[in-house]
Amino acid sequence: MAKVQKVDMSQVGTMLAYANLTRVERPVWTWVDGELYLPEDWFSPDKAEDRQRVGIPPERVFETKIELGWKMIERAQANGLPFKSVAFDDFYGQSPWLRDKVAGAGLIYMADIPCDTHVYLDKPVLGVPAPTPGRRGRRPTRVQVLNGVKPIQVRDVARRDDMRWRRIRVRAIERGELHDPFAARRVWTLRNDQTQPVEEWLLVRQESPRRFSYALSNAPANTPLRDLAWLKCQRYFVERCNQDAKSGAGWNELQARKYRGWEHHLALVTLATWFVAQIKMDWAHRCIRDPLLAQQFEMDVLPTLSMANIRALLRSAMPLPQPSTQETMGQVVRHLVNRTRSRKSRLKRQRAMYGANAPP
Repeated sequence: MAKVQKVDMSQVGTMLAYANLTRVERPVWTWVDGELYLPEDWFSPDKAEDRQRVGIPPERVFETKIELGWKMIERAQANGLPFKSVAFDDFYGQSPWLRDKVAGAGLIYMADIPCDTHVYLDKPVLGVPAPTPGRRGRRPTRVQVLNGVKPIQVRDVARRDDMRWRRIRVRAIERGELHDPFAARRVWTLRNDQTQPVEEWLLVRQESPRRFSYALSNAPANTPLRDLAWLKCQRYFVERCNQDAKSGAGWNELQARKYRGWEHHLALVTLATWFVAQIKMDWAHRCIRDPLLAQQFEMDVLPTLSMANIRALLRSAMPLPQPSTQETMGQVVRHLVNRTRSRKSRLKRQRAMYGANAPP
């Protein structure tokens, strides 16, 4: 029996966003880089023709999304982009390799992790067990936890009675205030080589009575809970970048089938988000808010320009010209002529291909 399947034209991109929230009145977020993820199968020998057809550069090799993410972070540092911390969602955050790379670069990470991630509440002692005297069999060779410390899932850590919760006001938001309970404690995690445990912060945020989110961070051990909570909530602006790029800057309108076309579209969308960020900064600098207006609304923070606001301003400043009736009729005639020529060309190819059997 034949099976009918739907094939979607899709692409998977790994994006790097930049957010600067140090000044509440001038928040900035924008895309700064991106890489097209290509599945490993695309680099097999039998796909060489397909790679050439769509213009994949010969020097491209298979890289995981996590490796692409780290490459962009390195590139941002090399290009002088000023930043001190990196935030990941749980897909990237659960990679010990990526967390080690970021820490090795002198950056602080706040890495979201799945709720079933295992951590240790006490430092595990790692090593190869000594052989038991008088016991036959092979000598132990694998590294194990020698002091009997057991791993525990982070969702179970959040349920412990010794977790000290504190409600922290992080920032003002459109729907009121971000004012959630947070708790943090030091934990240990293992790496793939299992040579030495790594001490990290485990931060838990209660977003609703039944919804929790979890993150690991290499922030210094004396970091206040308020600073950890603030950093944990900054990844929201990365999601804002993605949403603005799709809904406002045209990323969701990508129709390219060539690698270079994908890169060109990414460059234009990134420039558009950067332009919007620059407009927001200039607006905040030139149009200083009247404190009396905030008092009138009984608000401590007034909203900034949005992507939709800037698009509306651009439409008014650069209105599209409306063609006259005569110009429109000319466009219609040219369209009809082009369609006729296109059909004539196809018929010519068919007659050349099929000869006397070609359709009349």
